[in-house]
Amino acid sequence: MDINAELLRQWPLPDPSASDSKEDRGRVLVVGGSRQLVGGVLLAGIAALRAGAGKLQVATVEPVAAALATAMPEARVMPQEAGGEGGLAKLDRQVLESAARADAVLVGPGMEESVATHAVVRRLLARAGRVVVADAGALHPGTPRARRDGIGLVMTPHHGEMASLLGTGIDEVQAAPAETALRYARNNNVVLALKGPTTWIAAPDGRLWVNTGGSPGLGTSGSGDVLAGLIAGLAARGAGPEQALVWGVHLHALAGALLARNVGEVGFLAREIAGEVPMLMHALSQGTQGTRPCASA
Repeated sequence: MDINAELLRQWPLPDPSASDSKEDRGRVLVVGGSRQLVGGVLLAGIAALRAGAGKLQVATVEPVAAALATAMPEARVMPQEAGGEGGLAKLDRQVLESAARADAVLVGPGMEESVATHAVVRRLLARAGRVVVADAGALHPGTPRARRDGIGLVMTPHHGEMASLLGTGIDEVQAAPAETALRYARNNNVVLALKGPTTWIAAPDGRLWVNTGGSPGLGTSGSGDVLAGLIAGLAARGAGPEQALVWGVHLHALAGALLARNVGEVGFLAREIAGEVPMLMHALSQGTQGTRPCASA
């Protein structure tokens, strides 16, 4: 099924006007970063708020936590122990308790693959209470993938990461992206977005969506972190995993297309993408507020 304005009008996001406070629009926890890659956490956190989430918590390595808190005054930043390579060594009790209470957890931005990273991701997934978005450094073959009752697991690999997850060549993924995404979603009980100029979104029940809009400029450093944050923010507001992915991918593409017209086809920055989203989301949602589900593809 093509993702377009008509589809989204038939599948509206939860109505924000019904909320009385930030608590009603949900809490996002972003876990990630390292000494050298804290920017991905910043981009993802801002995007979650731009998508309408009410509260933001961030867990990242202690050496960069203070700088992140200064750059992102909207967030509660929880410093965590760093390992020898500069990544997260482990998560403390405060973060694990926050994961259990959060409406959406995003893990992976700014995380590099290591034994410690794998352990952090597994422990976080075991404690998360609702929707988990696994992106970037959280995408590896050892990540637990089956959804527990009440827990929606969302994965957002690009073609290279998908090939790594499958232990195959990228050429095989590129040759049959729709079939690859759908088979992986079914076999692992996850909702998956296989990212690229054309993005395929697959659900474990066999539904499949395709998004073909966007701009070449979206292929820029940090763009994927913004997309992951948008998805987590929408999920925190009450969108289900499939809806959060469909809306998030389309909003990200529309923002890229708008920046391409106003700035240039390439050369706009990932940090500029999320700022376009509130207006686009409002325009798409005019007269469509509610909670109706999408028809099957």
